[in-house]
Amino acid sequence: MRAIWKGAVSFGLVSIGVKLYSATEEKDIRFHQVHRDDGGRIRYKRTCSVCGEEVTYDDIAKGYDIGGGEMVILTDEDFADLPLTSSRAIDVLEFVPAEQVDPILYNKAYFLEPEGTATKPYVLLRDALADSERVAIVKVALRQREQLATLRVREGVLLLNTMLWPDEVRTPDFGFLDEDLKVRPPELAMASSLIDSMAGEFAPDAFTDDYRAALQEVIDAKVEGREVVQPEEVEAAPAAAVDLMAALKASVERARAARGEEPAGGAAEPTPISSARSAQKAAKAPAKKAAEKKAPAKKAAAAKKAEPAKKAGAKKTAEKKAAKAPAKKAAEKKAAPRKTA
Repeated sequence: MRAIWKGAVSFGLVSIGVKLYSATEEKDIRFHQVHRDDGGRIRYKRTCSVCGEEVTYDDIAKGYDIGGGEMVILTDEDFADLPLTSSRAIDVLEFVPAEQVDPILYNKAYFLEPEGTATKPYVLLRDALADSERVAIVKVALRQREQLATLRVREGVLLLNTMLWPDEVRTPDFGFLDEDLKVRPPELAMASSLIDSMAGEFAPDAFTDDYRAALQEVIDAKVEGREVVQPEEVEAAPAAAVDLMAALKASVERARAARGEEPAGGAAEPTPISSARSAQKAAKAPAKKAAEKKAPAKKAAAAKKAEPAKKAGAKKTAEKKAAKAPAKKAAEKKAAPRKTA
């Protein structure tokens, strides 16, 4: 890393010489504007809108537009007379609890390295800050601008976080904030359950920039002269209206399944309200068919059950007839007149 600033941290009568390094770097892939036909770089000239001539850096000043086509021009001498904090000092103003600094105020981060013989007071300030669980509120002048910042400890190194001024943070002004919206307790309980089921420890290394990786693959393929074929993804159209409770329940079950936990109940996937009625009708239709199917089966079972009984009754009737037949014949024989010689 290359130091971008040298100065001193000053608090009380203690002064600690430090070097400033950028603590972060953007990994975004950058492109140049080129001519599509031959790949030539597109260059821009600094020209004056009044005379049309090209202007060198030495002839460029800063102008403030006051409206109505009028411009106030400021020179280096104008900036030199401003009451700017020393450009080589980080002045500690106070020490405050870290949780009192809203993260929205943080802007850029810089590492501080002790310079020369300042290592011991540097380590002393670092350890004292770590033990106090506070951050130092400081003022520093970087790039001709006075900035508010914090000093805190990260991985054994003092970290300077420049901050926005309070009047640089916008106030949210949205219509829904004036509406009297009520959240039902069951919905709030289910949302809290979803948060609990997705709770975890933040591990930054677990997340990757998939877009940048895919873009780099395209660039590498073009360098190597091969084609990249990406699978076509079909995006499902989002439902216009969703049952909030059903969606929350399904989300909880999905989060539990992702963690390998047993589902707490048979929660269904979130279903649009417009299709819920169709689903109910579809559920009723098979039930009706099943009932109709069950009725003939019941009749067949009853008929089958009655068939042996019917056969048994017919058999008994036949036996009775067979038993009556000899008795009838005997009676007829007895009643017949005897022949005389």
